Amino acid sequence: MTPAFTLRAPQTGTEYAIFVEPPPAGEPGPFPAVLFMDGDDQFRFAIDAYRARRTAEQVPPLVLVGVGYGASYTKPANKRLRDYTATAMATEPESGGADKFLAFLQQTLWPELARRFPLRDDARGLAGHSLGALVPLHALFQRRPFFNRLLVSAPSLWWDNRAPLCHAQQVQRTGVALPAKLFLGVGEKDTPSMTGDLTLFEDQLAALPFPQLEVVARRFPGRDHYDVLPDAFGGGLTALFG
Repeated sequence: MTPAFTLRAPQTGTEYAIFVEPPPAGEPGPFPAVLFMDGDDQFRFAIDAYRARRTAEQVPPLVLVGVGYGASYTKPANKRLRDYTATAMATEPESGGADKFLAFLQQTLWPELARRFPLRDDARGLAGHSLGALVPLHALFQRRPFFNRLLVSAPSLWWDNRAPLCHAQQVQRTGVALPAKLFLGVGEKDTPSMTGDLTLFEDQLAALPFPQLEVVARRFPGRDHYDVLPDAFGGGLTALFG
């Protein structure tokens, strides 16, 4: 895939490749936008899922955006391990940069997208799978979340001794309201660690619910960690925007 444009982030010092599925011609807008992590490798699945749901009239017109590096998972230029993790692990010296990356999404990328497309301010989406799913979770559990439509597919909740669960619990105890929608999805044939940790997280949210947070959870039969993307992305878009 060819990026629509590149954008340098003063927050991280990285130049990002930005992929875009624009709104349909002739539609007046404004439109909700959804930013997908791992744009180099996964954005094509998001586009296919969205187009199928549009054909079935299950979702409205959206602006889909893939945030990438111009480099796939294993390449040195790909900084997903740094950008997608909120805490640093001793074994991963580059990790723990999610705050700076989130600042880039909010302060640099979103204004640039709003300059190019008529975007809605009341429906800001953020989506990711596996390690990339930690970004929408981290964005949600802020004091004043900028993004309020979060698509979380097979999240790597194991990271740093389940640090994402600990962060969510800390925010839960404050009693803060989160006016947002959260979609949680995983394939039923994913690893026991992935499915089990997600169940722990769902139970944690149910035990002490966030005021104003709407949670939708799905398990996809016959799907594993790798082939669940079309179902998770399509199901998430429908749950959040349909």
